[in-house]
Amino acid sequence: MADLDRLDPLALVALGGFAGAITRYGVTVALPTGFPWGTLAVNVAGSFALGVLLFEERLVGRLGERARLVAATGFLSSFTTYSTFATETAALAPTLAVANVGANYVLGFAAVLAGRAAVRSLAASEVRA
Repeated sequence: MADLDRLDPLALVALGGFAGAITRYGVTVALPTGFPWGTLAVNVAGSFALGVLLFEERLVGRLGERARLVAATGFLSSFTTYSTFATETAALAPTLAVANVGANYVLGFAAVLAGRAAVRSLAASEVRA
């Protein structure tokens, strides 16, 4: 892979976005249909990952700006999806739609908090070492 320091930021975002979109598609087709399990899975996993990245920046700060462009702005922005979530929710029966909205928001926020806890735990162990 090319040296990340020499790639243009736009190319970094594009590279991450391509990988995120392909990965989201793969997760979506791998999970059962009938309920938007794939979208729920990528939104929760992406929320966890973004929580890790955001709190890593605050507490540890080892990742550089270019790595964040690839991972957060590129990959996670394409991996997670609000528009698909909204479209799939609108197509569900009312009870399932409410369940989908609740699951995406509750699990998404919980995943961000879990990401924060993971980084805090790792940051604390680095301070002790």
